[in-house]
Amino acid sequence: MRVRPILFNTDMVQAILDGRKTVTRRVVKKPYFVDDNGYCVVTMRTAPRSSNLYYQIGSMPYQENPYKIGDILYVRETWSTQQLNECMGNTKAGCPYDSCETAPGPCFEKEYIYKASDKLTSSAEKWHPSIHMPKEAARIWLKVKDVRVERLQDITEEQAKSEGAIDNRGFIQSPENEYNVVHSAKEHFMSIWNSTISKGQQDLYSWGANPWTWVIEFERCEKPEAAGEEE
Repeated sequence: MRVRPILFNTDMVQAILDGRKTVTRRVVKKPYFVDDNGYCVVTMRTAPRSSNLYYQIGSMPYQENPYKIGDILYVRETWSTQQLNECMGNTKAGCPYDSCETAPGPCFEKEYIYKASDKLTSSAEKWHPSIHMPKEAARIWLKVKDVRVERLQDITEEQAKSEGAIDNRGFIQSPENEYNVVHSAKEHFMSIWNSTISKGQQDLYSWGANPWTWVIEFERCEKPEAAGEEE
């Protein structure tokens, strides 16, 4: 079992918590090769054994699958901390100092909070980017069920729903409705995808560019007892 981090923005974390998101797509970055059968070949594992490429790729700099079936992923999300009660010398409870006895002032234990489900309670607090979230703060753990390679635009309506996108065509539209644009799940996914691509990479990785993607299916799981070090 390998333990790996994976980043999600706040909307997608909410979709995971709601049980609407069970798959994610990540760009397959170059180098890669598309063979005569239309396979996107990125490692020996995805090259058909009947292909001559299978024997060539071992010495070529193709990227490895980012995740493998059975891997355990901990979600990095936008986070912060808030003060609780005085920690009374209990450094294991989250004392921010090496020792409460040497603290420069009142010493409080802290707890992690998350933008997807919590609110800041003090002007002194601020949200921290997901990429800086420590492993110990992880509250969402996922187990990889499948990994494959597909073109982005090959996604189906049902797969888009599994990505956390919403088909709101049957919703009652009103000024209070957060979905102020009528869309299928696939159309919603297209909008979500493009919002994650920087302007400088639109030509390479936007919906219109139709890049190859890793399709990573997962399910929620408990934090493993032996979360250990990342491999």
